[in-house]
Amino acid sequence: MVGNRQRAIGLESPAHGEPMGRAPAQSMRPQLPQLTMRGILAVWAAAALPMAALAWIVTPRLADALTGDAAFVRALLISLTAGLAWQFVLVVALVARERRTVRWSAVRDALWLRSPVSPHSGRRGGRLWWLLIPLIIAFGAQEALPVPGHPANRDLGMFLESTAGVAFFRGAWGWFAVVLLLVIFNTVLGEELLFRGFLLPRMSGVFGRADWLANGVLFAAYHLHTPWVIPVALLDALVLSYPTKRYRSAWLGIAVHSAQSVVIALAVLGVVVGAA
Repeated sequence: MVGNRQRAIGLESPAHGEPMGRAPAQSMRPQLPQLTMRGILAVWAAAALPMAALAWIVTPRLADALTGDAAFVRALLISLTAGLAWQFVLVVALVARERRTVRWSAVRDALWLRSPVSPHSGRRGGRLWWLLIPLIIAFGAQEALPVPGHPANRDLGMFLESTAGVAFFRGAWGWFAVVLLLVIFNTVLGEELLFRGFLLPRMSGVFGRADWLANGVLFAAYHLHTPWVIPVALLDALVLSYPTKRYRSAWLGIAVHSAQSVVIALAVLGVVVGAA
């Protein structure tokens, strides 16, 4: 049921002419309300603008207020973790408003948190999970591409390789826990849940079959807090958005993106343990 209140927050009914029952996979998937362009941009802004403000305004001020070594890095870790946690809160609030519940059964359908579905046979899971192997390899190759120059103190990888980074993380189990929270909210409970779980299934009403491409562009543009990664992040449309759309499963994007989180967590753990 669609009412004036839903339209006021940018929601519409499923797009006209959307195929229903054309294939088994199509007939099984629930119909989700579609966002208007204004609604899509509002959700994007609710994620991107706080992250930008936290990275470029809050972090320097917080760093000035902190004492001790690596004050800027500590401020950045705290700020970005808070911003990514906010995205999780945002997703919960959006789903609760749409579904009037946060029961797992409703959340699972609302965010495409189901096993991948073959667009041809409608078969779920099974061998489709093997798609993760080439997707993770492609994502890793993408992450290896060069990016424009940027401040070293805003790059965790560069910081870990520095003498200051090794000294900071030496035996720092508390900061390792912060890094774990950051990467979990980044690729499991934050960015992926918002962009591939909530936004992508609600963009076809505006973008049609190109919704996955528009989703990838929005995701790249979201990185105002790390603008140097935007050119490379455009490729996420191919390795994150398209597989998620084709197989109707946000778990694919979450799993592929989380491969990056695992690498980061292991790198930090190696410094914490190896230098302790």
